[in-house]
Amino acid sequence: MNNIIRYVRQSLSMKLGLSILLLTVIIFVVSLGALFLQSRYLVKHMALQKASSVLNTTVQRVVSNLSTVETATDACDWLVADRLQPDSLLVLSRRIVTLNAIVNGCSITTEPNMFPQYGRYFSAYTVRQTDTIVTVREGEYEYFDKVWYRTPRDSGKPCWVDPFDDFNEGTLSASAMIASYCKPLYESQGRFIGVISSDLSLPRLSEIIATEKPYPNSYFMLLGEDGHYFVHPDTTRLVSKTIFSGTDPKQHSDIVALGHEMTSGKQGSIRIEVDGHHSLVCYQPVPGTKWSMALVCPDSDILSSYNRLSYIILPLLTVGLLLILLFCHHIIAHAIRPLSVLEQQIQRIALGQYDRLIPHSGRLDAVGRLQDSFATMQQSLNRHVSEILRINNETEQRNEELLQASSLAEEAGRQKSAFIQNMTHQIRTPLNIIMGFSQVLRDNLGELSPDEVKSITDMMNHNTGSLSRMVLMLYDSSDSGFTEELSSNQSEVVAVNEVARECIAVNNSLFPDLHVDFETALPDTFTILSNRLYLVRSLREVLYNSAKYSDGQHIALRVSKTGSIVRFVFQDTGPGISADYRPQMFEPFTKVNDLSEGLGLGLPLSKRHICNLGGDLILDTTYRLGCRFIVTLPANHA
Repeated sequence: MNNIIRYVRQSLSMKLGLSILLLTVIIFVVSLGALFLQSRYLVKHMALQKASSVLNTTVQRVVSNLSTVETATDACDWLVADRLQPDSLLVLSRRIVTLNAIVNGCSITTEPNMFPQYGRYFSAYTVRQTDTIVTVREGEYEYFDKVWYRTPRDSGKPCWVDPFDDFNEGTLSASAMIASYCKPLYESQGRFIGVISSDLSLPRLSEIIATEKPYPNSYFMLLGEDGHYFVHPDTTRLVSKTIFSGTDPKQHSDIVALGHEMTSGKQGSIRIEVDGHHSLVCYQPVPGTKWSMALVCPDSDILSSYNRLSYIILPLLTVGLLLILLFCHHIIAHAIRPLSVLEQQIQRIALGQYDRLIPHSGRLDAVGRLQDSFATMQQSLNRHVSEILRINNETEQRNEELLQASSLAEEAGRQKSAFIQNMTHQIRTPLNIIMGFSQVLRDNLGELSPDEVKSITDMMNHNTGSLSRMVLMLYDSSDSGFTEELSSNQSEVVAVNEVARECIAVNNSLFPDLHVDFETALPDTFTILSNRLYLVRSLREVLYNSAKYSDGQHIALRVSKTGSIVRFVFQDTGPGISADYRPQMFEPFTKVNDLSEGLGLGLPLSKRHICNLGGDLILDTTYRLGCRFIVTLPANHA
């Protein structure tokens, strides 16, 4: 260790290398720290959006299944009053279960002594048992006080009751916990005659909810009105326990807060500690019921990719810093080697070899040339003072030029990094959407409805179009694209109104809910000589810019002719373009916000295309309600 310290203290190259390495470490640590903190925030924000989306989809799936049970029940309740006979009630009960695969059981229960031949009790009950359906008249038991009978009878309204155990001694019962949709029955005169209830088994409900999970260890839980668990991966908690059971309010105040939020029917998200693991929980009520559903996503799953990236970057950073140290040491040692030679010569002079002025040595090595230089310097110092001043002035000027060149190089590097980051972000977003939906189609195609498939394919098609548009804009902005534009700028007959309508049609495909108000003062037969391809691209990008950054409601395209000029006026209402941004809005790769959508090429390319066609694209700065872009072209008739 002492030898190493002595070597570092005596070696100038090692000292300089360590100084450079220390500065590099500080810069790397600060930069990577900021990058990791921002990345962690973005990962958690994206996880919240993903969890909320999956939860909302699952709630809608549950509501859809509950609606199916409700519809099946509502469609037959009038038949009960119309066919109030024991055999008919048995047939109707079986019919509901047979025609609806999601219904686990159905009971039609009447008021006491409705059918005297059967005594006080009559209940037609059908239950699905594995692959068979069994229909019976239930055994006699006091069902009038059961929650599934008492609740609709007292309220006079249909409702969902919390899951319960259907077992009754001596009667046919469902094999699992069930949740029931119960509806009161009335005769035409308005007399209450009983209750019809259709059952959805708890395992079936759990299966519906667990169809999709955003992370491997994430799970859903469903709570009743009083906080009882109806769906949870820990089956020992189902029905028998609530979210508040065994929870210390002081140690687990976050879980208690979550329970109160869910039982009060609120929607939102919260970060809590569940079984010793920090987790993100998104929750919302189930419409049409008093239940609330939550999606629990452990932070270990959310940050798994982020943590793996850290394990890769830290070793690479360590190896990189060591390589920088070795490289700096080698370069600096080579650069100062002549000083070592001079040091040896000076040591000889220090031993006493200085009794006369340094003569010309005539040697060709570095020390000899240095000795000759000292001798010559003594003789011609005054003669070279003015020359030194001139050289100093030239050196200062060159340093200023080098400083300017260095600043330009740094700015170019910054713009390059910003461009690559922006392009990666813009392309990665639609790619992730396409890849995600393709996986959904691959794994769940048989479970998706035609409307869902169409929605997914439409979204994939939209993002494919966005990718194609960005690639085309990148190519147009390149030297090859510019050369191709100049070489293919041949005039052809172009119908002005047709081109405008084509641009509106393309915009409607991208923004189907947006209406563009189109007005023209020219007949449909009016044509000009221009390049149709680049004219359509330019007009389409200007219209796309208005649709994207306006309020999305008041967009107009007006075509007119003034003298020998054809004018396309794109007008919208919205935030407009700030005065600070206007000078550089036609510069390539320039955006108001570096993180906003787009590559910053739409307006610059449109400007270039229009100018090459002999026209111009300008912003009307007198318009104050939003943005008004004006495209002018020569009205040279075909």
